[in-house]
Amino acid sequence: MADTKLPIPKKPSAPGAVQKALHKLGLVRDIDLALHLPLRYEDETRITLLRNARDGDMVQVEATVTASEVQLRPRRQLLVQVDDGTGTCELRFFSFYPSHQKTLAVGARLRIRGEVKGGFWGRQMLHPAFRVAGGELPTALTPVYPTTAGLPQPYLRRAVVMGLQRADLSETLPSDVELPLTSNLGQNTFQRLCSLRDALIFLHHPTPHVSLAALEDRSHPAWQRLKAEELLAQQLSQQQSRRARDQLSAPVIPSGGGAPGMPPLHEQLLAALPFGLTAAQHRVGEEIAHDLARTRPMHRLLQGDVGSGKTVVSALAACLAIEAGWQCALMAPTEILAEQHFAKMIGWLEPLLAARGRCVAWLVGGQKKKERAAMLARVASGEAALVVGTHAVIQEQVQFKNLALAIIDEQHRFGVAQRLALRQKLAAHGMEPHMLMMSATPIPRTLAMSYYADLDVSVIDELPPGRTPIVTRLIADSRKDEVIARIASQVAAGRQVYWVCPLIEESETLDLSNATATHADLSEALPGTAVGLLHSRMPSAEKKAVMAEFSAGRMGVLVSTTVIEVGVDVPNASLMVIEHAERFGLSQLHQLRGRVGRGAAASACVLLYATNDSGRVGQTAKERLRAMQETNDGFEIARRDLDIRGPGEFLGARQSGDALLRFADLATDTHLLEWARALAPVMLDRYPQHAERHVARWLGGKADYLKA
Repeated sequence: MADTKLPIPKKPSAPGAVQKALHKLGLVRDIDLALHLPLRYEDETRITLLRNARDGDMVQVEATVTASEVQLRPRRQLLVQVDDGTGTCELRFFSFYPSHQKTLAVGARLRIRGEVKGGFWGRQMLHPAFRVAGGELPTALTPVYPTTAGLPQPYLRRAVVMGLQRADLSETLPSDVELPLTSNLGQNTFQRLCSLRDALIFLHHPTPHVSLAALEDRSHPAWQRLKAEELLAQQLSQQQSRRARDQLSAPVIPSGGGAPGMPPLHEQLLAALPFGLTAAQHRVGEEIAHDLARTRPMHRLLQGDVGSGKTVVSALAACLAIEAGWQCALMAPTEILAEQHFAKMIGWLEPLLAARGRCVAWLVGGQKKKERAAMLARVASGEAALVVGTHAVIQEQVQFKNLALAIIDEQHRFGVAQRLALRQKLAAHGMEPHMLMMSATPIPRTLAMSYYADLDVSVIDELPPGRTPIVTRLIADSRKDEVIARIASQVAAGRQVYWVCPLIEESETLDLSNATATHADLSEALPGTAVGLLHSRMPSAEKKAVMAEFSAGRMGVLVSTTVIEVGVDVPNASLMVIEHAERFGLSQLHQLRGRVGRGAAASACVLLYATNDSGRVGQTAKERLRAMQETNDGFEIARRDLDIRGPGEFLGARQSGDALLRFADLATDTHLLEWARALAPVMLDRYPQHAERHVARWLGGKADYLKA
């Protein structure tokens, strides 16, 4: 139905503005319009009598205007009374134009659609859609599309219809391919679904008798067809990326060797470490060494829970590259995390590298000019065997002599362009460096199958012996005094405490504690205790000084924002307090909790949560907090996080902000994902032209997002 507030233009009144709005939605090609599916549907195929309309129903009525007037108090509004012969209803408009008043004049016969609400003065509709009655009723449900400012629904509906008519919707699936329809007790049922064209036409204009539930939960066969095709496009793109990379050259790094009369560097490191490796670390190290010895670039994701020992595995991989005469880079998303890595690498490797006339370099954004110039010279000459830093490592002026291995920690925090820039650092040699990406946020299996199908995945699935289990407690913020008393006892026993706040300064929109105010409150409540403050807006030198004081044990309590989420390692810290825990994501809570339990002392994590006026916390927040209390297993946490947040938020910057799965749901469509994963290599081998057309149709230029 046409809404008179948004009249259907014969031609776009401002083509430039409309085109800009279409581009904003990613609607550039005809196929983009065809695949722009409705958010919901309105049933304009039937007329409801007012006497049969129930409170809260969205209905369409045909009625005659019996009264129409503009009232100025308590605010300007247009009130219209209508009667369809079985009942009356008041239409109320707070925004209206003279043309509306003309259409809504007494005596006019109208077709009106809106939500019926009961009230003391009788039934009413607030801002319903309306037009002059007449003409045949539609035979299909009316689609309501996702849109943006400057792109009215009527225009978008017509654009979609034109896109459907013009788009090439010919089949890209080979005729002998069967599509999975349902998954029952683990057994896939295969059935040839309707064509893509039929599925799209149906989903844009479904018939009135269709189950709205099947459309809304996307279980209808037409939805199954689209989701299967979308997942196949993703898998094809990933497989293409893997095969293309297999054609590239990378430095061959043997796992043996060493200078004459001297054991290999990685063996020297193992001998110098004050701890032994776990079986999982040994296994993963061998997987990485095997990759480095090949002629094609390694593209491996190393995942493990908080504290599982990923850093030492990466250090051993770096040793292999350095021993073979190459350079290695280690990039982290924050300066604090980069500095933690740098401190460890200096401690482990600097003495061993000095004997070889090489060193570990440090590169971050805020360095002084003289220090930075010295570091750049060492990198360019090859004296710097290992370069540790933030995104400063990939800047254009950083010229490596021969970078062979790039290690990216917390890789999901980096964008596509940043990872690609690191891969270009060996282009002058006609090769690509090996890539080792690390994540302390374990990736659930379905997510790894989907978004990381082009990667080899190594998992450190055990923690080093001696790690103390962390007890997690949920405490309402009304009991904050009890928590402060617990802090005082911990500090008195010689332990240290983290207190994490979600904001640095007061926010007008969120009533949250801020780090600055909390620091002042705790300093007052804990006289004689050194209370430090750490947040991202502090100068680098100041942050470094605070962390040094806390690490040295001269500071009892550290009040911080989430800058300490990863990388901070202080074994004497035994208590973590997270204020407004209901505001944090699950993986972030788990990362923060992992900052304690690193020593021999019993450790605890207190999740302070705020309740609403009725003393309750929201359902989603409740699920997160309950998950944190029930398990310390990072993989189980990750699975629940995926269920709660969905893959887009979980993955962060993997796709540089583009959600590549618009229709499929990894939680419910695993059978479709497995089907797509099995079919993708078959199509690339036997039907390469079909595969190329399929990827182009579904992903267009977005395919590159999956290749970084």
